[in-house]
Amino acid sequence: MYDDILVPTDGSDGTEQTLEHAVEIARNHGARLHALSVVDRRVYLAAEGEEREEVMAKLRGEAEDAIALVEDRLADADVAVTAEIVDGTPHKEILEYAEDADVDLIAIGTHGRTGRDRLENLGSVTERVVEDADRTVLVVSIDE
Repeated sequence: MYDDILVPTDGSDGTEQTLEHAVEIARNHGARLHALSVVDRRVYLAAEGEEREEVMAKLRGEAEDAIALVEDRLADADVAVTAEIVDGTPHKEILEYAEDADVDLIAIGTHGRTGRDRLENLGSVTERVVEDADRTVLVVSIDE
């Protein structure tokens, strides 16, 4: 039923909770886990010209850290893992990756990072993924 499971990650605390569910499902089905971090191009494109490079480097570093956290968490999980970082609009990139990798399940938390370092009013990535996905989406409620 589940051969490939996608877990988008931004490095937020909610990723750990989402991973717990995704790993359990992956183990039960012998599935591969796909970790995806999206560098939100809207954020670095909104930066002033001379700041854009610095913002891009910071976002890329955060994405690398997010993937490293997933890989560390899964090191002893006995689950096959594929990890990738892409640039773009998060919900669009998540859905495109899901299509291209032919994943059976997207496991995503109710929310990720917030704050002034993100553009305000971008909308909920999770909500957009749920609305637009053409495959099963597991939404994990994140405890604060």
